[in-house]
Amino acid sequence: MDQRKRILVVDDDPKLVDLLRAALERADFSVVTAANGLQGEKVFRGNPVDLIMLDVMMPQRDGFDMLQDVRAISSVPIIMLTALSDTDNVVRGLELGADDYITKPFELKQVLARVNAALARVERMKADSKATRVQSHGDVSLDLDRGIARLRGIEVPLTPIELELLHYMMMHAGRLLERETLLRDVWGYDYFGKTNLVDVAIRRLREKIEADPSNPVYLLTVRGQGYRFAS
Repeated sequence: MDQRKRILVVDDDPKLVDLLRAALERADFSVVTAANGLQGEKVFRGNPVDLIMLDVMMPQRDGFDMLQDVRAISSVPIIMLTALSDTDNVVRGLELGADDYITKPFELKQVLARVNAALARVERMKADSKATRVQSHGDVSLDLDRGIARLRGIEVPLTPIELELLHYMMMHAGRLLERETLLRDVWGYDYFGKTNLVDVAIRRLREKIEADPSNPVYLLTVRGQGYRFAS
């Protein structure tokens, strides 16, 4: 039985797909592919995968539609592939539940680093000590085993990256957490560059766990520095 991690690559550019397949297979991943969101969802439903790399603009069904459908039934890590100038698409993808994004053109070593970081996050969450599996602060509680948060007893499903981000911030409640710290310890990045991953993820979490996201009481902004989970 093949024990390799399986990656689903969904993109309508056959040359790019072949390039990614070759690079991922050299890194000892198993790869399945699809040319659009319609095919991609069929492949996903028929083949258990550990991570999805998903292009945005595709014929028949775009990446956003597939992203929404997958997120409705799965918390599998999803990395969006997008053109460098598509800032709005990047934000939209993250708000719909993508864990990360890679802009085209990209270096293959960057792709492999992001894939490995995303898979490592999943394994890290599974390996957390039993003492931290369930946490509570005020009206917010977090259950890592079930992959959910609760707000005043009401279940709130989270994506893998939202789950780990909230877990990390609750573990460090009361402390200032700079964006670079969150990118390093939650996303697993060694190089930060210009990215709005943290800000978008915080905004999504606020929409899920704050009674009034525009006036948060848990996920607080420390102006010009970063964020803090209220102790």
